[in-house]
Amino acid sequence: MAKSTKTTAPAIHIGISDKDRAAIAQGLSHLLADTYTLYLTTHNFHWNVTGPMFNTLHTMFMGQYTELWNAVDPIAERIRALGHPAPGSYAEFGKLASVPDAPTKPPKALEMVRILVEGHEAVARTARALFPVVDKASDEPTADLLTQRLTVHEQTAWMLRSLLED
Repeated sequence: MAKSTKTTAPAIHIGISDKDRAAIAQGLSHLLADTYTLYLTTHNFHWNVTGPMFNTLHTMFMGQYTELWNAVDPIAERIRALGHPAPGSYAEFGKLASVPDAPTKPPKALEMVRILVEGHEAVARTARALFPVVDKASDEPTADLLTQRLTVHEQTAWMLRSLLED
């Protein structure tokens, strides 16, 4: 008889219950989906922006999509550290995201800005909604990650909103 080579993953004992780790990972999966969707929309707008504000918006969008791209890995890795798989397909992101997909036809420049404001505000709401379970579980690393993300999304929304004022 051959020995089984299947190994069982060791239990996770980091001071957060299985139930809380699952709830936090689920919330972070929504944050990851929102972040990735907003990244894709921002990159799309970078490619497709036109008009008198082209150079300013093209450059601004590049900075924003680069920041979003750099944010997805820490979110996914936190999900993994909590012992859960990170979503990683468009199908999963489509089910999990509260941020709508980019329009199929590129909108005018200021409509792009408005869409991105709404996207950053939506991601901020997703991050903020996770705080109660994170606080209850004393999950400081996730709280720190959420605080960093909220700072970026709220500031970016403010800067984009400023472009919409007369």
